[in-house]
Amino acid sequence: MQSPFSTVKTHFIGLFVGVIACYSASSIADSVVVPDPPQLAAKSWIMVDYDSGRVLAESNASMRVEPASLTKIMSSYIVARELANKRLAMNDMVTISQTAWKQEGSRSFVNVGAKIPVEVLIHGMIIQSGNDATVALAEKVAGSSEVFSQLMNEHAKRLGAKNTNFVNPTGLPHPDHYTTAEDMAKIAIAEIKEYPDIYKIYAKKEYTWNGIKQQNRNRLLWQDESVDGMKTGHTNSAGYCLVASAKRGNMRLVTVILGADSEKARIQETQKLLNYGFRFYETHPLYQANQALQQVRVWQGDADEVAIGTQQALYLTIPRGQYDKLKPVIEFQPDLVAPIQKGQTIGTLKVTLADKELANLPLVAMNDVSEGGFFKRVIDQAKLAIMRISK
Repeated sequence: MQSPFSTVKTHFIGLFVGVIACYSASSIADSVVVPDPPQLAAKSWIMVDYDSGRVLAESNASMRVEPASLTKIMSSYIVARELANKRLAMNDMVTISQTAWKQEGSRSFVNVGAKIPVEVLIHGMIIQSGNDATVALAEKVAGSSEVFSQLMNEHAKRLGAKNTNFVNPTGLPHPDHYTTAEDMAKIAIAEIKEYPDIYKIYAKKEYTWNGIKQQNRNRLLWQDESVDGMKTGHTNSAGYCLVASAKRGNMRLVTVILGADSEKARIQETQKLLNYGFRFYETHPLYQANQALQQVRVWQGDADEVAIGTQQALYLTIPRGQYDKLKPVIEFQPDLVAPIQKGQTIGTLKVTLADKELANLPLVAMNDVSEGGFFKRVIDQAKLAIMRISK
């Protein structure tokens, strides 16, 4: 069957600018049977498609909880950002302070006064979940854990994690140190997307420093070959937590489990979510950012047409086997008159499945069209007048 996106249907109507529509959690079409997601033994959880952003399952996802060492995902994001902006280098040496050395909890066993490369400390933070390595990096980046935490909060808000507050880079318990499952998913997706080289470190199963070999606490790396990150966390008050990311085929899912009862439970519950998501859904890239979708007639311009397209990529996550039933429709403003500016909203792209709207994106001009010369304008004005009379 021909793909519904090989030809885009077009309607000439008035301009309507919309926003991405919400998805129904139930079956979209009568022929599609998608069971309810599994109920998990945890305080809160969420599963999000990495590309489309669609939430496939969640429970108490906006509830404030303690993140424990999941905090280090935000810490590593800040360090990765510093590396990307050339304010930090992998081979920079970090002197381990007394404060970093004496950190409680999980450790990389770095010695006070030692000079250790940033790259080693990043591995210690991510794989070994070393609180000492994490604080050492925070001090290198910001001078102190307190100032580093301010950076964490500023970037968390920028990423849309509005119900999160960090008071330290490690995740050690504090009454004002909290997040939500949905916020952790946003932070995790940002790191995977923006800093893939750093994300690759999360897939390493073990790391040795100072003669001590420690294994990655994310046991899914051994259990499920599609899982290639991310991070575990545990304190007595937070319970057992896990952010996981897995890719099967072209589809990547990100899960967050918070407050499970045991290390075994956080693995089992995460596996349930991943198996459900990959079994019943599929994600398709429909259009790329700034992709020209159609040429639209322009009157009184130095060109007769303008290309229109979306400024953002469009991915849709849908029940399996329904791709050929998607219906894309372009709606654009009739009788466009120059000048047209690049980026100007011209119309909308709508995608439906079984009469339910899944996406509604603005379409913009891909290029400028300047006003035409005097004779071109006069001729087009006459053509437009005749056309309107004949309608």
